[in-house]
Amino acid sequence: MNTILARFNIIAGKEAEAEEAMQKQAASVESTEPGALTYIFHRNRKDPSEITVYEIYADDDATAAHRGTEHMATFSSYFGSLFDPATVKIDRLERIAGFSR
Repeated sequence: MNTILARFNIIAGKEAEAEEAMQKQAASVESTEPGALTYIFHRNRKDPSEITVYEIYADDDATAAHRGTEHMATFSSYFGSLFDPATVKIDRLERIAGFSR
């Protein structure tokens, strides 16, 4: 399994459009990527402009497939217009312990 945390900020004044883009992205991943086990956008309660995406993929192939999708290309194109590209941080995580229900 591959776990990824992606963080970035919404550009001020673009909140409604950004939320719509995130909802569409999540729906596209869910409906077309069987190797994407978890794909959740989170808003920081202390700083609502800060978004964290929690992603779990079945394996390296599923991760690579996600990066190559048309919907990922579309979502990536919003960096600069809806999301601040200077705030992007992506971390690959290694699971040590825990569970999902």
